[in-house]
Amino acid sequence: MDLPGVPSSVLEALKSAARSLGIPRLALVGGVVRDQLLLQRCAHTWSDIPDLDWVVEGDAAALVAELIHQLGSERINGVEEHGAFGTVTFQLDGISVDLATARREHYPAPAENPIVRLGTLQADLARRDFTINAMALDVVNNELIDLHDGQKDLVAGQLKFLHSGSVQDDPTRVIRAARYAARLGFELAGESREQIRITIEKWPWNWSQGDEAFSAPPALASRMRMELGRLLEREPWAKAFDLLEEWGALTLLDPQLQTDQRRTERLRWAQRLDLPLMPALLVAATDPVAIAQRLQIHGKQQKWVQQCGAIRDWLVNTAPSSEANPSIWSTAIEQQGWEPEAVALAVSLRPVKWKPLLRWWGRWRRIQAPQTARELIAEGWQPGPGIGEELRKQRKAAQDLSR
Repeated sequence: MDLPGVPSSVLEALKSAARSLGIPRLALVGGVVRDQLLLQRCAHTWSDIPDLDWVVEGDAAALVAELIHQLGSERINGVEEHGAFGTVTFQLDGISVDLATARREHYPAPAENPIVRLGTLQADLARRDFTINAMALDVVNNELIDLHDGQKDLVAGQLKFLHSGSVQDDPTRVIRAARYAARLGFELAGESREQIRITIEKWPWNWSQGDEAFSAPPALASRMRMELGRLLEREPWAKAFDLLEEWGALTLLDPQLQTDQRRTERLRWAQRLDLPLMPALLVAATDPVAIAQRLQIHGKQQKWVQQCGAIRDWLVNTAPSSEANPSIWSTAIEQQGWEPEAVALAVSLRPVKWKPLLRWWGRWRRIQAPQTARELIAEGWQPGPGIGEELRKQRKAAQDLSR
């Protein structure tokens, strides 16, 4: 199976090194196999030169050493080994290659990190998320391996979890399902939708801190954040979130996010204001600060979420009237010490008196006094607090003229 944009010399080099070591299987796996089959059989468009993910039944590090021996450092560079199982990343003729030793896994408890051991290619494919991602192209034996009817589901345009416990093992697979469904235009298979429904219905999900009945594993929170990040950064997120809502799956994050009718509008506002979308998503949760902490989003973004709540309260209780001059609003906002991004985040919620916040964010805060301290001194002003007061006065006048 040819891969657009990938030189045949790369494939032949890997095959030659594997045969020299007597490796029984070296297989290209994951999205590149899926996407090439979509190109060949379903007329999907090939998007770009892929990162190549390989699984080897054998020692990945030894295979890379053999590649270096055969090809030299001119063609192989950037070699890095990761983790206990010797996953190796490198560049071969400028193409990114990710080489992993075949492994098997099982989940000791729902949502915990899996226990991973060395395994076969067949076992490695069985640990994946969907049938369409559980195919492999074995270049040693020139064989397309499809043990779970992935090709059939590709033709049908459907996503199907690999086994009946997929969602229970790792609920983040639901987010992944929405990502792929939105990107590929696929439908989630009926049995997979039912698996989501049953798992959510039975899941002892309680993110409340200190709850003795159930405490979500920290590893799950980390995986959830990463999957949400990929969805927000790379995918048609509006469609993906609509699917998650349709499946009732946003409850896995927060019940209020499941019924969040202004989600798309808020996230589009965040895009317009050049904000990260993660805090804009979470700010409508039942307890935005708590969920931001649980998901361990960036500390700076946690601060924005916290300040956003304070801004909403301030707007209701003590903010100036909507008709107040720009200088009054600017002074009132700036005295609070809030991050500008927190103010923009509050704008995305469209609260009461949101328009002055937007004007401050977009225009008023950037207005400066028409003169500088140096110019005032040149005019005869004495250095001291009087200069600062004059500059503040000039800035306020300039802000009010901008109304």
